[in-house]
Amino acid sequence: MNYQNNLIYFDKHFMIDLKNNPFYLSNKDIEWVNQTLNSMSLEEKIGQLFCVVGTYDKNELEFIINKIKPGGIMYRPDKGSKIRKVHKFLQDNSKIPLLLSANLEFGGNGIATDGTYFAKQMAVAATNDEQMAYYLGYISSKEAKSVGCNWSFAPVVDIDINFRNPITNVRTFGSNVDTIIKMAKKYIKACEENDIAATIKHFPGDGVDERDQHILTSINSLSTDEWDITYGKIYKELIEYGVKSIMVGHIALPSYSKKLNPNIKEIMPATLSSEIINDLLRNQLNFNGVICTDSTSMLGFTTAEKREISVPKSIASGCDVFLFNKNIKEDFQYMLYGIEKGLLTIERLNDAVIRILALKASLKLNTYKEINNLIPNEKKLDILKCPKHIEMARECADKSITLVKDSQKLLPITIDKFKKIRLYIIGDNEKGIINEDKITEKFKQTLEQKGFKVDLYDNKNLNFKEIFSEGIEDLKNKFDLAIYIANVETTSNKTTVRIDWQTFMAANAPWFVKEIPTLFISFSNPYHLIDLPMIETYINVYSANEYSIESVIDKITGKSEFKGISPVNPFYDIHKK
Repeated sequence: MNYQNNLIYFDKHFMIDLKNNPFYLSNKDIEWVNQTLNSMSLEEKIGQLFCVVGTYDKNELEFIINKIKPGGIMYRPDKGSKIRKVHKFLQDNSKIPLLLSANLEFGGNGIATDGTYFAKQMAVAATNDEQMAYYLGYISSKEAKSVGCNWSFAPVVDIDINFRNPITNVRTFGSNVDTIIKMAKKYIKACEENDIAATIKHFPGDGVDERDQHILTSINSLSTDEWDITYGKIYKELIEYGVKSIMVGHIALPSYSKKLNPNIKEIMPATLSSEIINDLLRNQLNFNGVICTDSTSMLGFTTAEKREISVPKSIASGCDVFLFNKNIKEDFQYMLYGIEKGLLTIERLNDAVIRILALKASLKLNTYKEINNLIPNEKKLDILKCPKHIEMARECADKSITLVKDSQKLLPITIDKFKKIRLYIIGDNEKGIINEDKITEKFKQTLEQKGFKVDLYDNKNLNFKEIFSEGIEDLKNKFDLAIYIANVETTSNKTTVRIDWQTFMAANAPWFVKEIPTLFISFSNPYHLIDLPMIETYINVYSANEYSIESVIDKITGKSEFKGISPVNPFYDIHKK
């Protein structure tokens, strides 16, 4: 290993500049990185590669800390005090400070269930206000910091190109490249100010395929020229801006794989593709920071190669951090076997570990005299869902909600015109991994507080008389206005986020739309008009949080105006295809 001009060289393939973008380490920081690396055994270096799945089982935790000695760990959202307590145990018992990560895409609720659910990224984009993106990063990092997090797996910088994609959607800043860049920069800025490392994802870019990398290796089918002016432009600008880490998806980019390796025999997902990581991301885009795989439990990774090969191959291909595990003992052994079999070189291992240590030093994790200082005092938890953050979330909701169409001039609704409301709910049945609140009762109660009489359609106990024998006059006697609420969650493991009507005779579908005024409000997908060409009044809310419920009811009742600007094209016209 040679040290020249603050650069660390291994051979022609590995070069790390620790003094410049994105680490900006001092000589003292670099000394810590080098001393720490040189003090580590082979097994300890391998441990640093892993960001493992969080657990609360004490025996498992002790095994992870004492035997695996990982570089990082990630917990799914739980009560803030519980997360802080386990983070403190981890840091107190780790020889090298840990990277403690979370999916902070929507706010502090990405790690603390009692944190602020600020907004989905598309809602932020709909405000057309960069300050809202800063607020998202500010709240996310402030609240995550209070429980000990230092690494955000956000923002999402995918482009919502294909409306059929079941996973990008409202998680993105929309379909405009320049909007994505300016919003992402503000989020990153807020994180940097609070010593949280932001991570842009999912390289080389999700949102083109209509499928989900959670359940297969998906494809970014853009040509190299198309990619350069879209995803390439986004990553280039954000890399130059100084983002510290990039998450690589289990997404293939055939055009660039073939260009960079003309003799390639099999197109692999980016997480297992040296040409995509080393040639494109490292060399062409000049990214000097930490590269993390997406979850290696996803089928886009697990079905691409035998795991004993894919585990070390992901690092050999250029990734620095191996996210999650199936069986951590097994995956650790696979990484060790990869070294022994020559699938992963010591030089590449050292390169990855240096970048991980450099990331920790850039977050000042190496400057704490005692490791328990890494976790703030429990009093800091007061920042979770504090009044200031709630006010910011309310402002975002007010600015983001978008009136897409009102060709029947229905709005605003008043008690004089529409006293009796029939409320239909599409979705909103189960909580996902983010533990978002259900919206049905909150929406119904808020309308009732304003004086409306609300009849909630019972999806589980169908009224067969209404379905088969009642006519339009019967329905008019029951309600003056039909409001549909869709909370069809954009999440992993789904192949579609389309509207599903009741399987029995489409019982809850708006067959009466030409007879009874009908309003449709989507809280989770901006594209539902593909299934609702008959709907004349349609609103996109983007986020299923309490502030959006309050705000959209204020808007439909005329208390406030609509301000949101759609970050995507919400219209779908099959006749133009």
